[in-house]
Amino acid sequence: MAKKAATKSKPAAKKAAKPAAKKAAKPAAKKPAAKRKPNPALMKPVQPDAILGVVVGSKPAPRGQITKKLWDYIKKNGLQDAKNKRNINADDALKAVFGGKKTVTMFEMTKLVSKHIS
Repeated sequence: MAKKAATKSKPAAKKAAKPAAKKAAKPAAKKPAAKRKPNPALMKPVQPDAILGVVVGSKPAPRGQITKKLWDYIKKNGLQDAKNKRNINADDALKAVFGGKKTVTMFEMTKLVSKHIS
């Protein structure tokens, strides 16, 4: 009987130790997350050339806005490929921007558009 009493006390000791370890593991009160500030270099207005200006407008705008306007044009005209959403099927205006390519990926698009920004 002494052995049984000893085995019963061991699990009880382990159970008591676990909650204490959990309490110690909790971090102190979290600091409120600081609001991200946009990179000023990315907010600087850039001038699209005449070819890109046909699609996004000729006024200077930050790169992000130019990309947004380009996507608005693509969605409005249904130029995104139905089967592979990463591909963009160019119409006549976009073919000039994409250097004559009929289809480009969205990753290629940013590279090709950067050639038309100064």
